[in-house]
Amino acid sequence: MLETVSGTATAAVETIPGYPAGHAVRPNISDYAAFRSGFSWDSARRELDGLPAGGLNIAHETVDRHAAGARANRVALRWLGKNGSIQDISYARLREGSNRFANVLRQLGVGAGERVYILTGRIPALYIAALGTWKNRSVVCTLFSAFGPEPIRARMALGDARALVTTPMLYQRKILPILSQLPGLRHVLLAREPGEDESVAGTLDLAQLLGEASEQFSIAPTDPEEAALLHFTSGTTGTPKGAVHVHQAVLTHHATGKLVLDLHPEDIFWCTADPGWVTGTSYGIIAPLSNGVTSIVDEADFDAERWYRILEEHKVSVWYTAPTAIRMMMKTGLAPLAGRKLPALRYLASVGEPLNPEAVRWGVTAFGLPFHDNWWQTETGGIMIANFPALDVRPGSMGMPVPGIEAAIVRTSKACDSVDVSVAIVEEPGVEGELALRPGWPSMFREYLNEPERYAKCFAGGWYLTGDLARRDADGYFWFVGRKDDVIKTSGHLIGPFEVESVLMEHPAVAEAGVIGKPDPVALEVVKAFVALRSGYAPSDALKKDIMAHARKRLGAVVAPKEIDFQQSLPKTRSGKIMRRLLKARELGLPEGDVSTLESM
Repeated sequence: MLETVSGTATAAVETIPGYPAGHAVRPNISDYAAFRSGFSWDSARRELDGLPAGGLNIAHETVDRHAAGARANRVALRWLGKNGSIQDISYARLREGSNRFANVLRQLGVGAGERVYILTGRIPALYIAALGTWKNRSVVCTLFSAFGPEPIRARMALGDARALVTTPMLYQRKILPILSQLPGLRHVLLAREPGEDESVAGTLDLAQLLGEASEQFSIAPTDPEEAALLHFTSGTTGTPKGAVHVHQAVLTHHATGKLVLDLHPEDIFWCTADPGWVTGTSYGIIAPLSNGVTSIVDEADFDAERWYRILEEHKVSVWYTAPTAIRMMMKTGLAPLAGRKLPALRYLASVGEPLNPEAVRWGVTAFGLPFHDNWWQTETGGIMIANFPALDVRPGSMGMPVPGIEAAIVRTSKACDSVDVSVAIVEEPGVEGELALRPGWPSMFREYLNEPERYAKCFAGGWYLTGDLARRDADGYFWFVGRKDDVIKTSGHLIGPFEVESVLMEHPAVAEAGVIGKPDPVALEVVKAFVALRSGYAPSDALKKDIMAHARKRLGAVVAPKEIDFQQSLPKTRSGKIMRRLLKARELGLPEGDVSTLESM
């Protein structure tokens, strides 16, 4: 299934066919170049209804327009409980439930533009509350249920939370300790488990309120530029940044769901991301619902055997997951897949951190399909660059820009006596620079909450500067190098950690790798790697030498790690990013900065 073609002027490039040959379902884009040349956001807008009373509202496009038509009885959400229970929620029922929640907010006096926070696990109440909040023209902010009290307090204070939907347990453990520090919080609505009828002073019973509310609700005219989503993203230091997105973002979510994730009307789609981060909202709620498909929602945490069972029993056809999960499945080996039949599965995609080539190849070994990597940020709101179904996958590549997105590799400079930044486009293939996007796509963030100067610094010379270093090959594929802050400077060379990590993962013993630059008096920095091993391998000096020899052979002596430390696991965010800055801080004894999104170890 692997083949080699000439992809650049200087080297052969490994490619993998991006779509199963002869499959009955054909990709939504069959000719990328032709489709891209004819695409416009105005044409994408015509695929959506718009509100009867005027404007554009996320909840109408994701639920109400389907509930009013032929897809009313189609399952919108299939919820899988931890205890094995299954609950199917149709588009009609989702409309009814979200209408009731919108009426609850209206009765409580929560108005347009005010922020409604949701702190729950992956339960139906989360989805009903988010959709009802958009109907009320209030702003949704979802939080990880794994956050501790302080990260929750910081985010709720920054966003001036007006209402909170949570559970009794999370309220007792995480909200009560900080409640006195949230003077703007007026309403706490508790989503109780069946039979959990203990009342909590100062809170409201969500089920009771929903039962008393009308199931009829008319969405008021909504300006497409009205704020709809508040997503927080961690900085290297200090408080998290609040990125604000608007209702018009649904255009990007709908289009990329169709064009990148290749959603078709009868698909069973599973995005494994928690709605507490941007992927779980953009592609766990908005994109699949706007495309009218059935979404799997699994309440339980990761378990390889459970996941494979879900893929098989629920006939998942499109699966969107994270590099962390893929690496964990690789670590457990292929035994849990033995005997399973997955004929419905036709498309695999990954997001969270650039996907190492070895993980792409493993998808072919395990499922007969490659994982399609794609690139975007909290700030972009949706997928910007992707490996498309109609194009061959180049393992390690981010892919090509989404139709409607102009991407470039740029070099920036600033005169010492000026605040203005000049931007020059790098035209030559293979030359590294900063990845930049031309502003104006629908899901672009509109501000960092209360930080206008920080927001302004993201733009220069007519471009949004992503802070990621990348290169573009002669065929137009983009390749991730690393965050600007992560690039290692050693003996006059600039080294991207992703390249080193990917080669380390090719060693049969390596499950995960994180690479940093360690200060050195001679070379300025040397490459140091932190490695987690696959099952069946134990740390030893001999294994360390073998991994180093493998890296030197593939990368050369300058680029290969000079030091390797074995670790049980690597620090990662819940979205799957290896926290290299945290590895570096711990190695050097520096302050760790904001670790609120750190995955529990």
